[in-house]
Amino acid sequence: MSQSAEIAEIESWLKLCLIKGVGDNSIRRLLIAFGSPAAVLSASETAIERIVKKSIGKHIRRGAAPDKVDAAIKWLGDAANAIVTLADTDYPPQLLHIADPPPLLYFKGNRDLLTRPALAIVGSRNATPQGLSNAEAFAESASDAGLCVISGMALGIDTAAHVGGLRGAAASIAVVGTGLDIVYPARNHQLAHRLAKEGALISEVPLGTPAIGRNFPRRNRIISGMSQGSLIVEAALRSGSLITARQALEQGREVFAIPGSIHSPLSKGCHLLIKEGAKLVESIQDILVELNSPAQFKFHPTKAARSTHGEKQQFSECTQTNEGMLLLQYLGHDVIDIDTLCARSGLTVESVSAMLLTLELEGYVSSLPGGCYQRVER
Repeated sequence: MSQSAEIAEIESWLKLCLIKGVGDNSIRRLLIAFGSPAAVLSASETAIERIVKKSIGKHIRRGAAPDKVDAAIKWLGDAANAIVTLADTDYPPQLLHIADPPPLLYFKGNRDLLTRPALAIVGSRNATPQGLSNAEAFAESASDAGLCVISGMALGIDTAAHVGGLRGAAASIAVVGTGLDIVYPARNHQLAHRLAKEGALISEVPLGTPAIGRNFPRRNRIISGMSQGSLIVEAALRSGSLITARQALEQGREVFAIPGSIHSPLSKGCHLLIKEGAKLVESIQDILVELNSPAQFKFHPTKAARSTHGEKQQFSECTQTNEGMLLLQYLGHDVIDIDTLCARSGLTVESVSAMLLTLELEGYVSSLPGGCYQRVER
């Protein structure tokens, strides 16, 4: 296909998909009936109304706003930007098999990632330090095992998953709920640029679309739909991550969850999923085995995983030589305040505070709001 013909075809997809009032389901039905967007746009009103409601036919007759089409064509002038449609051979293969695949995707980054096997990793925006550490570690290991890590670029677990995925061999994709010309949340501006350069960003909503609440649950179906399975790291009972898990189940995909403290609100969602049949996971191998990974998903231990023995040895040595490390046995694995630590250890507030500061600087403990602390498994 010549470049001019390719541009004309993309333009016809944009003209159809940007028509206000015409949903994805109607677009898919019309494409099945007429074969291409150009054929739909040139079909008679009578022919169109045999396939969809009369009101939708009127919207198609009015057409898309020319400024929106022009803006998208101009956006495609950047070589990193692309429009991926149902007709493209590299449309994400897993996504084709969900009930409502988007007819058109806005894409920025490495297009080769679209056809790689993938693992979704999602969780709470208000994650604990341990949750962030888990998300990053699992994402890096999954990426090194050949699974592209997909998440939603929200703060918290999503951000940690992208960072870990980019560190690994198979990179990471962010599926966002805004137009790709908008970075949301703004605090992830640097991450978005890194994803565009080293990984990819995807959106089904038109350029210029701001953050609108109803777009994010629909965004979640793409996250789970592009993936072989979804890992929930931390989630409260009303978390949006549970929406992703439900959609993954509806799509026939595997759902995994990391358990946590019975006292933590951010473990309640994961525990509920496990009770309902999600696979409890403690390592990336648990996920790879459950996915019955084909040959290309060969597990390659990450640098962090390979150094685990060394870290344990270092921890043992520190325990013997650093009095502060002894406090970890009283800290346990739940969130705890200083008063409780003092009661458990029999030490003074001053001693416990000094030891916690040392442990925090060394990366063994993280401080939380409300004067609480949590042990961080490294």
